Amino acid sequence: MTKMYHYATVSKALDQLNEKGFTCDFNRNADMIKKNPEKFEIVHVYRYEGESDPGDEAVVYGIKSNSGKKGVYVAGFSADSDQETEKFLFALSIKGR
Repeated sequence: MTKMYHYATVSKALDQLNEKGFTCDFNRNADMIKKNPEKFEIVHVYRYEGESDPGDEAVVYGIKSNSGKKGVYVAGFSADSDQETEKFLFALSIKGR
């Protein structure tokens, strides 16, 4: 069951997830998730929408692997973000509902 949280900022969400043991940076290890999606579960989702600038929008995913590794993936909506991984994680989060 995916839990939806709302924190004031992305950094606050990351701090809270870090306190819960989500310490791995899955932005640096996105291929690991894409190659083995069955080994990962999205357990937390946090959406942050910039009040004035759509470029400030982001989604923070708290992800847990079957082996117990917990980490985060931050999906931004800027032009240089990894659109392929973001679509993949969004599909994975919907599948888990």
